[in-house]
Order: sequence, then structure tokens, then C-alpha cells
Amino acid sequence: MSYQAINPFDGTVIKEFPYASTQEVEAALTNGHEFYVASKSQAPTEREKLLAALADEFETNSEYYAKLLSTNMGKLISQARNEVKSNVLIARYYANHGAEFIKPKDFPSVDVSTSYVEYQATGIVLAVEPWNFPYTQVMRVVAPNFVLGNAVILKHAGIVPECALAFEEACQKAGWPTGAFKNLFLDYDQVEDIIADPRVQGVALTGSDGAGRTVAANAGKYLKQSSMELGGTDVFVVLADAEIKRAVKEAAQARLTNAGQVCTAAKRYLVAADIYDDFLEQLKAEFATYKLGDPLDETTTLAPLSSKDAQKKLYEQTQQVIAGGAKVLYGELTDITKPGAGFEPMILTGMTTDNPMYDTELFGPVAQIYKVADDDEIIALANNSQHGLGGAIYATDIDHARRLASQIETGQVSINRRMASHSEVPFGGIKESGYGRELSHYGIEVFANIKAITYND
Repeated sequence: MSYQAINPFDGTVIKEFPYASTQEVEAALTNGHEFYVASKSQAPTEREKLLAALADEFETNSEYYAKLLSTNMGKLISQARNEVKSNVLIARYYANHGAEFIKPKDFPSVDVSTSYVEYQATGIVLAVEPWNFPYTQVMRVVAPNFVLGNAVILKHAGIVPECALAFEEACQKAGWPTGAFKNLFLDYDQVEDIIADPRVQGVALTGSDGAGRTVAANAGKYLKQSSMELGGTDVFVVLADAEIKRAVKEAAQARLTNAGQVCTAAKRYLVAADIYDDFLEQLKAEFATYKLGDPLDETTTLAPLSSKDAQKKLYEQTQQVIAGGAKVLYGELTDITKPGAGFEPMILTGMTTDNPMYDTELFGPVAQIYKVADDDEIIALANNSQHGLGGAIYATDIDHARRLASQIETGQVSINRRMASHSEVPFGGIKESGYGRELSHYGIEVFANIKAITYND
């Protein structure tokens, strides 16, 4: 049994779940295909209503759903409530705009002909999703595809099985038709079998670049559309004219929220030389205000990592970073022999390109800081990575910040706000951070058949 709900705060095993049977997989595929076929004769506005009902279910019972986040992967209860709210916002966004996004669109005349495109469903989409945002990462795939008329089968992370089941139960409570959404506890052989099935026409994955390579290879093997949202080594740039107090506070939040387990978390602080010393001292003081504890305790400000395995991996990675020449400016390696998966915050410097961990995403509360002399050095450091997900810039001169943002090789950049996703704005990466886009109208187009029709009167 690889699907286990284990409380990362104290290591308590909550419940174990067996893998899905062959019969359960076939039933999900059959029901999903039947939903897809039925959706062709149903107005998208009808599915919008059901999506709004799902938003209502999460909103009405938010405390129930939030608590599962805390007990399955250790999210602070306050942040868990915020995730449920974000989940609701994504559902409502597509409930309000989904049908509008997929209305036929006219194109300029071709010779003497008239042209337009239709947005049609294609079948079943397999969603392979991570543990760090167990609801919102699922909703980003489910909401647009449901309105479009695609069914979604979920293969969730092994450590959040109760969250996966809760999402399915919420769909049932909202009155969704059989087959529209189904959670399955799958092993990786079953994942490939599902991708190979002709009823499945798309694969969406959020996770590590290693998982992305495997799933994308299988999608390519069977000629299935795919989108990959992978890791990042995001920069948090602080220019000399930035409001330091604000930048410090949000720099800490950008690294330590969700215990640093965020693909768009601030991994690398690039700080202008003129303010570097002041910024660093204030940042150390801000890091010191974060205290590890029980994520269900309202006073806890730093959550544990998601699992004992995650704690061990980050410990070993950080050891390698230091052995490779990096210097510890704040904090020390956590004693991982103790119960629970906590990890104390750290700030490192001096990670050069010959460090064996230079371009590795550290998925936890370990930050790197660099003193930078000018824009050229900022761009060189920011882009000297095989990742390209997000980033942030803090400055008073917005035009200057916008010029820098345009030169950073990522899918998105925030200015004077920490990196975050929004329903209305496309989200995704380049290079080894993946491809494809979620959210906004792009999120509903990824697995659509954009069919061109040209005719003469």
C-alpha cells in the first residue's frame, strides 16, 4: 500500500489505501468516456451551474476540507483555509466565464470564404497532481475541462489520499454526473496504461522535472496532448530603490509559506549591493519570527515539511550544498532523527555554478542570497538556470522593474508582490519548468479541439 495519510507533525498513520483494481480503472475509463459523449449534447452553461455548486460545497464546508490539508501534508490551518478559498475562486471563475471562453470565434475572411473556430472536448484527461496544493492544483485542471466537456481522472500524490477522496466526494455532493471526475489510487504502470487508452486524449502533470520527463515521454509515445508544470529556481530581486521593509517581509513569506514547498517560492534572493547588508540583517530578523509547530495550532507560523521522506531529502541536499562550498548565514541543519518532519529555516550564500546542487530546486525553507552589482549581473544569474517558472522584482522605479522582468526567462514575473497565481492570468513555465498554460482562457484551450470551419455562402 503506497497511499498513506500520515500526519507529518507527529508521524501518526491516519489511514492506508490500496491501489485501484483493474476493474476500477476500466469503470473510470468507461464512465469518463460516456460523460464526454453525453457532454456533446449538453449546453456548457449547464456544467457551469454544476461547477458553481462545487464551489458552494467547498465554501460551505471549508473547515472540513482545510483540516485534511493540515493532517495529510502539514499545511498551517490558516494557509489551508486560504487554499480552500483559492480553490473556490478558481471554480467560480470558470463557472462564470467558461462557456464564454468556448463560444465559436470568427476569423477574418479567407478569399471569398468565411471562417470560424469551435472549441470542442476531446475525451478524458488524466491529471497527475502534487501534494503541496492538494485541492487547487486539481481544480486548475478539473474546472476548465469540466466546462469544456472533458472528463478528468485524478492520480494524486501518495501522501494526500484523504484530500483526493474529499475532492471526489465534493463533486458527488455538488451533483456532478458519473464519469465527470474520478479519483483513482494508481501505481505508475497503471498510469502508463491509462495514457495508452484511446479514450484518454490528454495528460496534465504538476510535479518534479523527473516525474514530468516520465509522464511526458509516455504522452509522446502514445501521441497524447500534454501539459507540464514542473519545478522552479525562482529569483526574488531587490533593487537599490526598493522599499526594504516591505521587501524583507514579503521575501520571508515568499520562501517560508507552505514551509517553502511551493514551485514558485523565492529560491534565490538577488539583492543590490548598496542595500545588501541592511536587507540581510532585516531578513535574518524576519526569519527568526517563524516558529515550527503543530499546523492545527493557530499560533504556529512555520509548518513541517510534508513527510519524513521530504525532510530527509532536503537535509541531504542542503548538506551537499554546504559541502560544495556554500556558507550558512542563518540557521543550522535540523536534527531529522526527532519525530515529525519539521525543518528550521536557513539562509545560504556562495553557491557557485560548480556546486553540484547549483541548479537543484530546494523544496523547503532553505533560501540562497546573492549580492548583485547591476542589471547585467541580475539577468545573468536569473537566467543561468535550466528552470524558468516565475520570479519577483521589488523596486520603486516600475519602468526599470518592467524592463528587467522582460529579460528574465520565465513564464511569469511579479513586481512589488510575491509570486502567486491568479485565476484570470495564465500560469506555466519554460525550459525544464515545463510547458503549456493553466488558468485564464488558456487553461480551457489546452485540451480542446480548436476546430476550424471555413465555408462559402
